[in-house]
Amino acid sequence: FSPAIAIIEQPVSVSVPVGYSFTLRCRAQGRTSLQYQWFCQYQSDCRLIPGATNQDLPIIAEQTQLYTCRVNDLHRNAVFSDWVKVEVHQCVARGLPPRLWQGEPVIVLNPSEQRVEVGQPLQLQCAAMGVPAPSYQWYRNGNLLEQQKRKKLWISHTKVSDSGTYLCCASNSHGEHWTNAVDVHIGEILPLPERLHLFHSVFVLATGKVALLVGNNRYQHHPNLVAPVRDVFELSRLLQHLGFQVVSLLD
Repeated sequence: FSPAIAIIEQPVSVSVPVGYSFTLRCRAQGRTSLQYQWFCQYQSDCRLIPGATNQDLPIIAEQTQLYTCRVNDLHRNAVFSDWVKVEVHQCVARGLPPRLWQGEPVIVLNPSEQRVEVGQPLQLQCAAMGVPAPSYQWYRNGNLLEQQKRKKLWISHTKVSDSGTYLCCASNSHGEHWTNAVDVHIGEILPLPERLHLFHSVFVLATGKVALLVGNNRYQHHPNLVAPVRDVFELSRLLQHLGFQVVSLLD
């Protein structure tokens, strides 16, 4: 027994810059002649695409949407293709994609360095263009992280052992490309009395330039911020390079 309609070529997801032109393809076999109809979904709104009744659907990328193709025969049998995602990057640096781009992965967002308190969440993010859309794999200190296969790496409760150098590989059928490597520092933040004691000790013993950096991360009526932690870390490194003795406090 064979199905009345069998899809022999599914459309594939893509990740492209805004304004990019490409074609989604669907191929099917049946016992009678077949008819095609494409649909798209943006957020919760799913609609038929008027006039999209061919095997190929030409698209000029405007916004991220989902697409599927319905195939039916003369006996009212119908099947749907896989849903595929057309991810559209609105803000891509000039020169991307490179000339004569064949769809190989191109990194458009690199992860940033993080310093996180033990027990707090860690999020690293990257993004790549590609046709077909790239798959992702994160690594820490060169070791594959089996569960981290999305653009966003998420660890809900960090441990000291989560510290290390992270990077992500984006790959598709045309090749692979790696993000920049970034350092992630997970460590206990000293209780306030111990921080004040350390602060006092540094100033008592200091004979040169001293810098006090305070990054406020948590607010009562505002979501937790990430930038202050990163900024304090970057400023600390810069000031130390300039010969300052640095005391960094958070919250």
